[in-house]
Amino acid sequence: MGSKKVGLALGSGAARGMAHIGVLAVLGKEGIPVDMIAGTSTGAVVGALFAQGKDAKHIKELALDLGWKKIAPLLDPSLPRSGLIKGRKIKDLLASFIGGDIKFGALKIPFACVATDITTGEEVVLNRRPVSEAVRASISLPALFAVVKKEGRYLVDGGLVNPVPVNVVKQMGADFVIAVNVIPDVIERAHRIRKEREEGNQGPEKEPHIFHVLLQSIYIGTYALVARSMEEADVIIEPRVVHIGSGDFHHAQECIRQGELAAQRAVPEIMRKLENP
Repeated sequence: MGSKKVGLALGSGAARGMAHIGVLAVLGKEGIPVDMIAGTSTGAVVGALFAQGKDAKHIKELALDLGWKKIAPLLDPSLPRSGLIKGRKIKDLLASFIGGDIKFGALKIPFACVATDITTGEEVVLNRRPVSEAVRASISLPALFAVVKKEGRYLVDGGLVNPVPVNVVKQMGADFVIAVNVIPDVIERAHRIRKEREEGNQGPEKEPHIFHVLLQSIYIGTYALVARSMEEADVIIEPRVVHIGSGDFHHAQECIRQGELAAQRAVPEIMRKLENP
């Protein structure tokens, strides 16, 4: 496939981010190398696991085992100062998955993740602390999780500033970037919901819970950033997850399948571009 260094940019998307696992499975099956990874939010979680050496099959097993019944006990309540949830138990879980306090330099594939400085609004690239701490910062949904303090900065979810970190993986040295976006177009999602209502296929609408409200607030506000963040990607993979809610972790199997299907559709383009500089 030539000597190009292939970088993978895995985007934010909460439950929809499970689709990244399906993408990794197909890339591995097709022999497409991943030389470095940058991830935001859920993309940071999946990217860190893969960079540590876990294959897509192992990551899939972890994802399918992690439903709301197992997530709920991890949401340690906090006095509402910077967030409703401390996030210490989430960090401990991440550490158990990734391998204790493993540092970035010990990972098998170069990896970095993105967070946001909530004070300045700047993008912060994390690649020097224990990996579990960095990933915990990258997934810190504002107001839901307590902020993470690092070198005098207060960090929250990286999706606020860079939902698909193509620029980061290019800075790491990639000269061919595959970007994976799992945030559906808000217009497409609205059209789908409106159509279901008109056809009577949707049951009585339930009041959304706080987790869903916070996630949707972020994705509605940052969707405009998605296209801009992917401008320099060589190939863009967009799993069809518009029908899956941002908090629907119980639909992990469907998300993973959509990731596989989207990656399979993209394989011919990836192969062509890698073989013909």
